[in-house]
Amino acid sequence: MKRGHRPSQQAHGRPRFWGRHAVLAALANPERTVRKIWGTREALTRLDLPPVIPVTYCDAADLGRLVPSDAPHQGLVVEVDPLEDVWLGELLERGVEQNRPLVVLDQVTDPHNVGAILRSAAAFDALGIVTQDRHAPPESGTVARAASGALELVPWVRVVNLARALDEIAEAGFWRIGLTGAATRTLDDVMGTAKVALVLGAEGEGLRHNSAAHCDELAKLPISPKVESLNVSNAAAIALYAAATRPQVGG
Repeated sequence: MKRGHRPSQQAHGRPRFWGRHAVLAALANPERTVRKIWGTREALTRLDLPPVIPVTYCDAADLGRLVPSDAPHQGLVVEVDPLEDVWLGELLERGVEQNRPLVVLDQVTDPHNVGAILRSAAAFDALGIVTQDRHAPPESGTVARAASGALELVPWVRVVNLARALDEIAEAGFWRIGLTGAATRTLDDVMGTAKVALVLGAEGEGLRHNSAAHCDELAKLPISPKVESLNVSNAAAIALYAAATRPQVGG
């Protein structure tokens, strides 16, 4: 059964991506439809563009008016269609024979953080990320820029009900670890060798009670008491590194 469907993001319109990494990754992704491209003559001459994409030559000032204020466009802007919906069941099926971590975000709404988490997920070969549909940013230039190309590489599932999604993730054989500074044990203590789903909460509020209740273990990162907490994207990167470097069965 296909569950965890995300509603189409077309209601947000077509996003615009900017910056060399985000634009090149979008062009290289066979699953991504690029509708238009704007760029400086210098930047565009370096690209091998399909003839079907409408191209507009612009100066840097014109490009600056196509993107948010002060966005570092590096001479390139594209307009794209959002990627096709990803179903949670399909993603979990891909990971049946693989011990790859899954990242679950509980109401993480900052696009910079989500983009940075996508980048770390790509770096440590995560299976994908799971977010709520309403309490997560849409695909956007800000997400794509922070992800530095990883938006095109890491499957992103949006679900209506995170608790039900966590139940489905457990049924697929994942050990669900909620990260919270209130935990008594560290991530290394609870990691084990099973497939892990790393569940992280929003800045400030942290992991919600209902989400924590749908985890198998709660854990904290062993940071210094001089620091109250880490940015959620930093915490995700550290947790993904810990998952990638833990001892494997038979290793």
